[in-house]
Amino acid sequence: MAHIREAKSIGDWLDQRLATNKLLEVMMTKYWIPKNINWLWAMGVVLMALFGMLVVSGIFLLMYYKPDKLLAYDSVNYTIMQEVAFGWLWRHIHAVAASMVFVIIYIHMFVGIYYGSYKRGREMIWISGMLLFVVFSAEAFSGYMLPWGQMSYWAAAVITNLFGGIPIIGSDLVEWIRGNYVVEDSTLTRFFMLHVFLLPVAILSIIAIHFYSLRIPHVNNQEGEEIDFEAEAQRYMGGDKKNAKVIRFWPDFLCKDIFILSLFMILFFALVCYHYDFAMDPINFSRANDVATPPHIYPEWYFLWSYEVLRGIFFSADLGFVFFGVAQAIFFLLPWLDRSKVVAPAHKRPGFLLFYALLIVDLIVLTIYGKLPPDGSAKYVGLVASLGFMALFFIILPLVTSAEKGKGGK
Repeated sequence: MAHIREAKSIGDWLDQRLATNKLLEVMMTKYWIPKNINWLWAMGVVLMALFGMLVVSGIFLLMYYKPDKLLAYDSVNYTIMQEVAFGWLWRHIHAVAASMVFVIIYIHMFVGIYYGSYKRGREMIWISGMLLFVVFSAEAFSGYMLPWGQMSYWAAAVITNLFGGIPIIGSDLVEWIRGNYVVEDSTLTRFFMLHVFLLPVAILSIIAIHFYSLRIPHVNNQEGEEIDFEAEAQRYMGGDKKNAKVIRFWPDFLCKDIFILSLFMILFFALVCYHYDFAMDPINFSRANDVATPPHIYPEWYFLWSYEVLRGIFFSADLGFVFFGVAQAIFFLLPWLDRSKVVAPAHKRPGFLLFYALLIVDLIVLTIYGKLPPDGSAKYVGLVASLGFMALFFIILPLVTSAEKGKGGK
């Protein structure tokens, strides 16, 4: 009321308030989004929705799951799947969401690489996103063990054994992770704690950092164009919405995200109800048996490419372990490996487009052969693909960036 008394009339006061609100809206440029971005920028919202579904479905599964090696398999495959009303639905939602999270993560990640969203001021966005990828991977790995199926058990044995390759502390580290000399009940209990508490808390924390990093105003767009957000916001608020290069975060941009999310949910629940088995390994429907090794052990599909990098160097286990370690860290270093000052999408960088296409092809080959037994010609294909993966980052990409520097790219 004091503000109204200072103005000559209620009409003047309303005019002042409208002018102030309009000025604040223009000034808050972090709430403006480039207009020329496509539906692929909606993957972040889809990931948030999937994470929410994982949390909710996980809570329902947690009510009946028993983290005990004698009870875990039956609690999942009998109690939840057959005795609890709609227990099958919640398990299918959890399993499909766990796989679809990585489908969307990979799309989100390679959209960022294609449009150069890791360059010049966006390094924190990229690093926090890659941290999310690593922690989601740990979350998926710990969750894969919980049903205590045959592939769960032996994949956990193989993956945890990888830490034994670390010099000096390797064997002690493996024992510490497992809580035993072998994968046992103590391992299941530890992985259960990681899966339901520690890693979800870490994911939420890194999501907060990732979202806060998006406040940096120079958000990338389809053409890699530098945008004066304040000037474009003023143009938009002045009524020239057609020529303005920005749109409002709400409702303009978020409505597009909601539309893409709705389409995705149609696909998601079609998979949940009719094709849930694409996310589950048939071998894992057998109870874990520590004296019957499966003919061929492999991780979930989203780890196959890095698993093949490890296995592809078949002539040297130590070198394979080094390659595996480098493969886990290489994407973190992309903002510094791509030393070109050119900030533009791949279709405007011919050399980088070649690197990008070869990288995708190589990862597909690694994923396919990672699930095949390393016999005959398959192991040589894996070797070439593993060496090619390293060559792309340490030979091809430096050549591309050097060529762009030579052309005076800025």
